[in-house]
Parts: sequence; structure tokens; C-alpha cells
Amino acid sequence: MQATDQQDPRRKYPRIELAKGISVAWRGGGKEGTSRFNSVSMGGMFIVTPEPPESGSALALIFDVPGGEVRARAVVKRVLPGLGMGVQFVNMNFEDRARLNKLLTRLFEERVKSG
Repeated sequence: MQATDQQDPRRKYPRIELAKGISVAWRGGGKEGTSRFNSVSMGGMFIVTPEPPESGSALALIFDVPGGEVRARAVVKRVLPGLGMGVQFVNMNFEDRARLNKLLTRLFEERVKSG
């Protein structure tokens, strides 16, 4: 797991790349699935799926992190056919946001320790 070395100036939050990914269940845009996400930030994630819904689709997401599950509403911002979709979080309750923040803080700290 590593943070991306180059921070894209268009991004509001730094993201973490995940070597193994984490499972996420998603539904929206007339499709649904259980996939893995391989990068995540407080602003969104990239979900690996061969047939993503079209850009602009609203999604419901649920995924497990240490300390519980995170439920979020998101919108598909970018589609890479055959690879997946970049999604932006648009709604997440306080408790879910706190759990995600705790995970990201731990991952960033691990990256700093590993050099």
C-alpha cells in the first residue's frame, strides 16, 4: 500500500494506492456488482470492474474497513472501459466518514514508516 507520489492538482485529497485492493459492493446506473477498489481518498475511489456504469451514474456503495462498514453515495466521474470507474463520494454520514478517515490515516502512517 502506498500513497501516490505525484499529487494531481485537480484532487482535493491525497489518495492511497492499495496493492491488493478492498472489496466494495456497488449498485447504480442499472448495474450492480462486488468489485475491488485499488485506490481511495476521502473524496472517492477507483473501482475495478470490466463493465462499469456510464459516467454521471449515481451509485450506492458499501465496504468494510477495520472498525466497521462504510456506506456512501457516489457519482461515476470517469469510466475506463474494461478496467473500471473513478467515483466521487457525494454523501456519507459522520460515522462512516470517521471510519474511512481512520483507515486512511493508518495507511498514510504505514507509508511514512516504511519509507
